[in-house]
Amino acid sequence: MFNSIHIKLWFTEEGSASTELHAVLNGGAVSANSATLSLTSDTLYGCHRMDLNLQILNPAGQESRSLRADSPIRVELSAQAPQAITSFYLYNPWWTRPAFGSDFSEIPEKTQLALFQYSDRIVCFLPMVGTRFKAMLRPGTSSSLCLELSAGVEGITSLQEPLCFWAEADTAAQAVEQVFRAVCRMKGLRPRQEKALPEVFRYLGWCSWDAFYAQVDEEKLLAKAEELKEKQVPVRWMLIDDGWMRVNGRQLSAFGPDPVKFPRGFAPLVQQLHQSTSIRWVGVWHALMGYWDGVDPAGSLAKSQVLAQAEDGLLALNPKEAGSFYRDWYTELKAAGIDFAKADGQSAASIFFHHRMPLAEAAAGLGQALESASGIFDGAVINCMGMAMETVLARSSSALSRNSDDFVPQKPESFSEHLLQNAYNALYHNKLYICDWDMFWTNHPAGAKHALLRAVSGGPVYVSDRLGETVPEVLKPLCDPEGRIYRMDRSAQPTEDCVFRDPRKDGVLKLQNTVSGKACRAGGLAVFNLTGKAQPFTIGPGQLAELPRAEAWLVYDWFRKKASVVQADGLQTGILEPEAYGWYLLFPINGDFVPLGLTEKYVSPGALESLRVQTGEARFRLRQTGTSAWWCRHTPRQVRLNGQDLTACLRFTGGLWELPLPEAAEPADLTVYW
Repeated sequence: MFNSIHIKLWFTEEGSASTELHAVLNGGAVSANSATLSLTSDTLYGCHRMDLNLQILNPAGQESRSLRADSPIRVELSAQAPQAITSFYLYNPWWTRPAFGSDFSEIPEKTQLALFQYSDRIVCFLPMVGTRFKAMLRPGTSSSLCLELSAGVEGITSLQEPLCFWAEADTAAQAVEQVFRAVCRMKGLRPRQEKALPEVFRYLGWCSWDAFYAQVDEEKLLAKAEELKEKQVPVRWMLIDDGWMRVNGRQLSAFGPDPVKFPRGFAPLVQQLHQSTSIRWVGVWHALMGYWDGVDPAGSLAKSQVLAQAEDGLLALNPKEAGSFYRDWYTELKAAGIDFAKADGQSAASIFFHHRMPLAEAAAGLGQALESASGIFDGAVINCMGMAMETVLARSSSALSRNSDDFVPQKPESFSEHLLQNAYNALYHNKLYICDWDMFWTNHPAGAKHALLRAVSGGPVYVSDRLGETVPEVLKPLCDPEGRIYRMDRSAQPTEDCVFRDPRKDGVLKLQNTVSGKACRAGGLAVFNLTGKAQPFTIGPGQLAELPRAEAWLVYDWFRKKASVVQADGLQTGILEPEAYGWYLLFPINGDFVPLGLTEKYVSPGALESLRVQTGEARFRLRQTGTSAWWCRHTPRQVRLNGQDLTACLRFTGGLWELPLPEAAEPADLTVYW
């Protein structure tokens, strides 16, 4: 892919001393008066890998020359100009978002991954994180990519690090998959497919942050739990976010909760929640370094041997020894009845250890320390504010990671940005993690849209409504009466025809996902118009590559409650008004009968527990009662629910046979005869 390579180095001596070298892949070492380097390349699982080896030359008797701390290495790779580019860049230390362009010069600073569209292929390009250095893309030229490498410390005179990975494929999904399969092998990471979502996050949850912010206390938590109980909202877990700790300003003073806000401690509160409300699990928030600015030097924790002086004189966890700090803390929390944790501010290594420890080394140490302690909670940890690539690649086994910046309830217009980040970040983040699309408010102008987004997301679902403001009707389509979420298979992602297009300027953003129920595998397409004018769109089974082959497909318009049949290569068209959205479920037709599950649930096929179709009849089980619907080539002559004849309740509407029943937790065994 690359024709020539130009490298510029900056040294610490005389502030801006530099040298330039031209290199060839696998072409041996090249030298200048001040450095020798070589570039090597090989392939792994169809993915190309480039490594950089560098040695700074210091003549005897002269002052030592080393690489400067920030961006000491710039690499320009000559490459064919693409037709379109989607870049994923850090717009702050914690989060990435997409940028759309058509020229290498339009790549933003601090880009962590880029997708290039050519007429005959898609390329996924990943600047790599090594043992000390991290590479990122920056604006290039019309004919060259530009990378910068940083370790964040001075004094380094040699390195042997991976520079980048790239893969070419027919689709963006395939190219990203190839890159991260190779990265997992190199780094010893487990891909998302090998990770299980902890049991707690399979149920509906509530978080204190957007309800109380830092003013959370025991009385408010009990009042909210009682409200949820009275409204019969089946929230099963509660997360006590920022505001519960013993702190001095922005520093952690002690492990236990604030005695003013939680005068009884955690154990009696947790016990009361378990006994008097529907809450089964309780978790707490903390920052990676304890609190935002680390540990209070005047507090009881300052005596710990695992702390280190960080940037600006702050007291932080030593990345090489932090495991025992987290284990002691989590052990104390577990003894008080706490079941899980949310670890925030995770991409803080670049802030705390700048000029003190190599960036990649610090991030790896902190990630491994947190991973080792998470076993106390059986892996039930929400990783958050950690989308810097050195953090993403530092967790070997964690299952759950936040996928976007915060939901901001005070800005109703922020929905578009929230959707944009989650949809596009998932293209790569989903390769390693089950993606958490953050909490939301049910009592909000965009509450219903957020609810659909969480249903499609494939991740946990939790809300943060203030006291008295939870709207049960917004949550009912998401879960069963016991609070168990109807989940899709993975994180939702843009369809291939949306990957290189800014949906805020043109067209409709289409999110695709699948649901592998016990009885069938179906697909889902959510469509959102983020522009200011009506937009046409098309949907069809060909937009979900993972779906099985079928003779034809049933397309169910969830909001209009109508079904239509398209052929395997067919498309359905529509018009979406400004700010409008839609949800379409796709079911394979391979015979006479197709059950949809429970149509009041966004992920309706998730309710199907079993299915058996034979000549003249179909038997299927639903995990709860509710409105069931199915498509059939023949008119049913009888329908029985748990042995009771309910044929008189059957109705034909929207191209489907429908049996409306009250929603209840009991399983439903249905038999349809024709």
